[in-house]
Amino acid sequence: MTVKRMAGAVLATTLLCTGAVACGGSDKDGKAGAGSGETQSRSQVTEVITAAYEKTAKAKSAKVEMTMTAPKSMGGGSEDMKMSGVMGWDPTVMDMTMSGSALTDSDPEAPEKVRMLWLDNVMYMDMGAVAAKDMDGKQWVKMDLNTIAEQVGDEKAAKQLTGGLDSMNQDPAQQLAMLLDSPNLKHVGPAKVDGVSTQRYKGRLSVKEMMESNKGLDEMLGKSEREQLLKNIEKSGIKGYDTEVWVNEDDYPVRMDIDIKSPEGTMKTSQKFSEYGAAAKVTPPPAGETFDLMEMFKELEGMGKPDSGSSGSSDSGF
Repeated sequence: MTVKRMAGAVLATTLLCTGAVACGGSDKDGKAGAGSGETQSRSQVTEVITAAYEKTAKAKSAKVEMTMTAPKSMGGGSEDMKMSGVMGWDPTVMDMTMSGSALTDSDPEAPEKVRMLWLDNVMYMDMGAVAAKDMDGKQWVKMDLNTIAEQVGDEKAAKQLTGGLDSMNQDPAQQLAMLLDSPNLKHVGPAKVDGVSTQRYKGRLSVKEMMESNKGLDEMLGKSEREQLLKNIEKSGIKGYDTEVWVNEDDYPVRMDIDIKSPEGTMKTSQKFSEYGAAAKVTPPPAGETFDLMEMFKELEGMGKPDSGSSGSSDSGF
């Protein structure tokens, strides 16, 4: 790959991760009807989801398996991405492996799997041996959004960039907190998820309700920017977010789905959680094996500038 294509692959991977936060679930597992049970009242539902929120927030980490399916922006069909590994949400830390057509469809030379580490607001991605040929023999790409924001020199942009990184953390506690704000949150019934007995709940948030529930947006956007974001999302045709959660007998969510319907199709994300409290320790790769994305951008910028001895035109390959 050229450096240009590698930069594009890294950014595409990052956007896919970020987009996974706003996308939602499938229904191939966790079918209702596993056993019997009376439908719970709203107060009982609120009590259960509140207990699940409190236990999940206290656990601070878990093992995760996530699948995402999204409609392709052009053409037809869909693309998928899978992520598995361990993550923590207080503080944010992650060691996940990504795979799926979302990574490989746009570039046949892209790696089939990408390992992603996340520590101290810095992301590291193992792009594979093929990519290393264009990165001085280094397989790992480093992306420090704090540093990128500082280079931009815009405090507001810095908050948006670092906030965007934070939003990539699939914090199930935060998602449960937002679900509690759903005016139509209800109990669906008992269900089995991978053989585990659970109770299934579902709710829907409009775009406006979701934004009001997502407290992280307060730090990222001012009032006028939030209003503009709301208008842009509604203009895209997205009406709301359908969320379902399966809670086990220990008050932990074992699965959570979110569906977003748009004119292009439905974006689906399904997350399965296990081993709450699992150690989420991440060690960044050695500096000698890491290629800084900022340096990549500088190289791209240099490719676009004419040589001092030229007549003023250049072939940057863009």
